[in-house]
Amino acid sequence: MIVLLPPSEGKTAPANGSQLDLANLSNGVLTPAREQVLDALIRLCTRTPTKARSVLGISPNQRDEVTANAELATAICAPASEVYTGVLFAALDFDSLTPAARKRAGNRLLITSSLFGVVRPDDAICAYRLSGAVTLPKVGKVDRCWRAHLGLALTPLIGDGLVIDLRSGTYVKFWPIPSALASRALTVKIWQVGPNGSRTAVSHHNKAAKGELARLLASTTSTPRTRTAVVDLLQDHGWDASLTPDTTLGHDRLDVTIT
Repeated sequence: MIVLLPPSEGKTAPANGSQLDLANLSNGVLTPAREQVLDALIRLCTRTPTKARSVLGISPNQRDEVTANAELATAICAPASEVYTGVLFAALDFDSLTPAARKRAGNRLLITSSLFGVVRPDDAICAYRLSGAVTLPKVGKVDRCWRAHLGLALTPLIGDGLVIDLRSGTYVKFWPIPSALASRALTVKIWQVGPNGSRTAVSHHNKAAKGELARLLASTTSTPRTRTAVVDLLQDHGWDASLTPDTTLGHDRLDVTIT
């Protein structure tokens, strides 16, 4: 079972550690693409910082982020679980897992990254500023770039197991789940019941709920082999979960309702 996560916009730059080394990241098949995106980002921020602010959507008050991007080749790194510090990752709380649960989670979780494609929680990465919607010189749109490469990494990792997608729309574009995996794929949708009893899509608590869900799926000692087994697992742990066919997705949706 593989659980796909989005990155977080909020990142914490490590205070100490080793420098970035793409060769040490998991999924080495992505190294050439990582080098291409990294080089393009560094070149943009080094040679044309004013243009970089516009391309990256950075305000004049955030020019330090352009400077940091220009120095990524020698940036200090830490495990991805420590660099990504947004709401989802705070709820996931990877570092608080027991050693055994952390090992399971390290094998199951894959975090989508505009700079690195996908990384595991223990991969040593640096903080960076780059969204999936950006168009980089000589690379093009970041999401299209990764769409051409991620299948090589993800298909072997998924094998004959399940893939559970918790990514946001921007990062789904990096690797839309192919129809060949439809019978083993689930995309998670978080819902909330309103005062009048109607069910609406969650916005404010969406990331926190997905982080808690990812923690359970990644660390559980069981290994669900079917989509119904995933629902049973969640229900056994007190979640309101059900399956819904979704013709737009091309595979079942995992509906999770929170209070």
